Order: sequence, then structure tokens, then C-alpha cells
Amino acid sequence: METTPIAVENAVSAVVPASRTGGLSAEARAAVEEGIPAETRRGYAGDWARFTTWCANTGRQALPATGDTLTEYMTHLKREDKSPGTMGRALASIAVAHSAADLPKPSTVGARRVLKGHEAERKKSKNPRRQPRRAAAATPPVLRKMVTATNTTTAIGRRDLAVLLLGFALAARRSELRLLDWTDIEEVEEGLAIEVWRPKVNHEGPLGVPYGSNPATCPVRAVRAWRQCLIEHGRPPVGPLFVRIDRHGRIAHPMHRHGQQIGDPTGRITGEGIGDAVTRAAARAGLTAPTELLPDLPPRWSGHSLRRGFATAAKQAGADLIETGRHGGWVDGSKSLAGYFEQAGMWDETNPLYGIGL
Repeated sequence: METTPIAVENAVSAVVPASRTGGLSAEARAAVEEGIPAETRRGYAGDWARFTTWCANTGRQALPATGDTLTEYMTHLKREDKSPGTMGRALASIAVAHSAADLPKPSTVGARRVLKGHEAERKKSKNPRRQPRRAAAATPPVLRKMVTATNTTTAIGRRDLAVLLLGFALAARRSELRLLDWTDIEEVEEGLAIEVWRPKVNHEGPLGVPYGSNPATCPVRAVRAWRQCLIEHGRPPVGPLFVRIDRHGRIAHPMHRHGQQIGDPTGRITGEGIGDAVTRAAARAGLTAPTELLPDLPPRWSGHSLRRGFATAAKQAGADLIETGRHGGWVDGSKSLAGYFEQAGMWDETNPLYGIGL
């Protein structure tokens, strides 16, 4: 069976050869694609391309694959010292390919044993560079430093401020933040009522973002100032809320490559653009220096820092786990949210040692 890597970003095409889609129409393929987050599509596309290339180079079959092939591939990734997260996503992309092609999924027993052993080995190494690098938490004290270092006299400064504060207030994934439109946000007496599209959970009704007690870090005021900035630059109050701004300060300026227009024609910012706003703010605030705990590695600031910062601050404020999760779009029983709560509560009264009396 042909397993040549497929160089497209469409989720269906990237994971399943066209000959296996049963003549799916372009409209149907687009509909399927819309149901998969763009970042997931790109990740799976890259994973599948790397897997099929490895199969071609080693004389193995990618679709359908065997359990032995998956075990050998995981061993190959382990040899390259890929992170457990990268290896786990590779397995997921292979499973998606088989499901979409209506083929039985190969056994992952051996592959997952390789993955588990590799994860244990990395943990035992005590090498900080081989440990999972989680995004640093942009908690309110951190946000205040970022805000202070942001020049809000410029359009990009106003936009980045709104990204930081609204992203934190919603505990938004960067994909959720970038998809906000003007019409998703309604100013009400209490603050903002915002409709957030969350692909991973079913959510009915808007989320409430109240006015902040400090005007400098108030998400409601930051969004209002950004929208006013857009109007002053001739942007009508429709379409995407967050748009790209080039190095010349031009808002949603058309981009071209080899004479062809690229990028979202509406000017909507990318997920990477959201993450860049956070990393720039951290750099301006002097938050990128290595710490005593990790003297060889600086903190990792990314779009996810806002989401993790919200969870950390919520725990420290005594917020309920379930209500925090539902506001931030975590599924009930989320292991990632529970992990953030556990780490944030390391020194509070929930620590059992405080009641033991050593």
C-alpha cells in the first residue's frame, strides 16, 4: 500500500490517503476539518508525515500498521530522546489515521511499554533538560509586572494588554482567544458577557468577566481600550477581535508571498501570535532569567501561561475545583487542572503535614 508522506495541513488529507476516504466530497472534508482544532490538525499532520517517512525508510507499512511496527517506531523515538508527550501524540495520530480510514487500530501494548519505560528513565535522570517543561504560571503578580512593562500608547501594546488580561480572565486556550469576534462580547453592567467556543467541552451560555479592582489590570477596561483603538484605526466593529499587527504597526495588513496572499484574509491573529504576545511581555518585564531552581533553564512563557496562571490563582484564592474547571473549559475530573491545584496548594492548609504537628 502506498504510504508516501502527504504534504497538506488538512486533518483528513494529512492523516488518511485520499484513496481511503471513499470519495469524500470537498465540502464534507472541510466539514470534518472544522471539527478538529487547527493546532491539533497541524500536529497530527506532522506526526503522520514523520511516521510514514520512517516506515518508507525501514520498509514497513504505515496503513494498516502492526503492533510491532508501533513498538519499533516508539523505540526509534526513544533513541532520539523525544519527549514522552511527543511520543504519545505520535501514537494518537496513528490511531486517528486508522479510525478515519475505517481500519482496526494496531495494538499499542508494546509501544506504550516502551513509552512508559522512557518516561521513567527521563524522570530518574534528574536532568532538568529531560524533564517536562511546563509553561510558567502568569499569576496576578506576574501579570502586574507584564502590564507595567507594556507600552499602551501603541496599537500592539493595547492589543497585547487585552490578550494578557482577557486570556487570563477566561483561562483561555490560545485557540479559543484567537477565535473571539466582536459579536462574541457584550458589555453589561457587571463587566463582559463573552461567548467562548470551546471544542473540548460543551458549554452553554456566556462566561462572565467582571470589572477588576485595579484599573491597570482590569480585563474589561483593556478590551474596551483595544476595541476603541481598532475603531480609531478605521476598523469596523465586526469580525475578529484580535488581529495581527506587523512590525510597521499596520493593523491586519495584507500579507503576500510570491505574489499570493497568505494568512487569514480577515487579519485574525494566529495561535502563535497569541503565544508571542505572552513571551514578549515576559521578556519586557525581565521574567526570562534562569531561576535558582533551574539555573541552566529560563522559565517557559507561552500562551498556556495565562491558563495555568488562572488555575493557580483560583486555587490560592480558595476557589472550587469544579467551578474553576467549568469556567476555564476543563472537563470534569481533568488531571491537568487537578495537577495545577495540587502544585498551587503545596504550602496551604491542605498540606497534611500542617495537621500532624511535627
